[in-house]
Amino acid sequence: MTSPLRLPAFRLLFLGRTISALGDAVVPAALTLAILRATGSTGALAVVLACAMVPRLLLLPLGGVAADRFDARRVALTTDLVRCAAHLAIGVELLHAGPSLTHIAVASAVGGAASAFAIPTASPLVAGTVHADARQRANALMGVTANISRLAGPALAGLLIWGAGPGWAFVLDALTFATSAMLLALVRVRHVPVPRRSIRDDLARGWREVRDRNWYWTSLVGHGVWNGAAAVLTTLGPAVAVGHLGGEGVWVLLLQAGAVGLLAGSLLAARVRPRRPVLVGNLALATYAAPLLLLALAAPAPVVIGAYGLALAALGFLNPIWETVVQEQFPPHVLARVTSYDWLVSLGAMPLGYAVAPLAARAWGTPAPLIGAAVLVGVACAGTAAVPSVRRLTWRAGSPADADLTAGAR
Repeated sequence: MTSPLRLPAFRLLFLGRTISALGDAVVPAALTLAILRATGSTGALAVVLACAMVPRLLLLPLGGVAADRFDARRVALTTDLVRCAAHLAIGVELLHAGPSLTHIAVASAVGGAASAFAIPTASPLVAGTVHADARQRANALMGVTANISRLAGPALAGLLIWGAGPGWAFVLDALTFATSAMLLALVRVRHVPVPRRSIRDDLARGWREVRDRNWYWTSLVGHGVWNGAAAVLTTLGPAVAVGHLGGEGVWVLLLQAGAVGLLAGSLLAARVRPRRPVLVGNLALATYAAPLLLLALAAPAPVVIGAYGLALAALGFLNPIWETVVQEQFPPHVLARVTSYDWLVSLGAMPLGYAVAPLAARAWGTPAPLIGAAVLVGVACAGTAAVPSVRRLTWRAGSPADADLTAGAR
């Protein structure tokens, strides 16, 4: 696999996404502490988080249509500017002595809506700037950047929060979006024009592309179940760690092991190219059943932490492989719509897991939902091996159409 960083357009894209990812990694900790400082209410925090999540989920399919129809680069640049303004507004609000929860919620909703249009642009941007034979490495590099940001972000957030205040964390994130937008303005991205149809027809075309590929939609079911199971673990895991495994430090170590695992998996994906990528990736995801079961059994902390790190390494490995396969298997002019349905399934499953986990734990005890999630994720992910198209799917050769991706300025 050749290095995608030799391509000027991808270098600019990679730099912009790297800067933006670091800023984004700072925000979750800053937002949580800022709202709790200002209100002392977890309910207020839930309202703000919902204001960001609901528009994102509702508008994701439209974001896919926009990215396919209007050029992913322009959509990404516009959403960077909108999110810059939204996060700057939150930052300025938090710098005031008495921040308004309403203003923060509205700005969060605007940022969430913009992210619904930004998320589907990621895959078309890579596909439009990188040759086919370098896309797996390009996707792996993007994954490595995101996972390093997840490791460094909380520490940077802590420095900003305790040194200057949470508002400055949002000001920093706004600056990263502005920088990303400036770099995107210099990038040349190949765009395949889409015939103008109604939005309804565009949405239906994207759904047909998903429905007509058994390997894709059955894998999406498995990935959605994985995300739902991850929400169950995130909801119930801290209580198990604190009550049975040794305290809060165990939970922190588990999360750090997961972050390290994600990074290791991304690095591995840059070098390993399995012959049957979807089959291998889905079987790897099934390993998430292990930490769920071990938590349910209150196994020794080192065992649980190790299992979680390995399971997240499998996710870090799958993500670049999956993105590369999707970029190869779907026509460029439907790539954003297909990606938006992928994200919709993945993100939509998580609120369900958050809602069901505590209810099931109260009704049957904490181990029951953890065991149930383990069984579901194992069956859903490993079960895709029963689908012939999952077993048969292999890599395609590079496309001659990639030959024009050498220029960096538009």
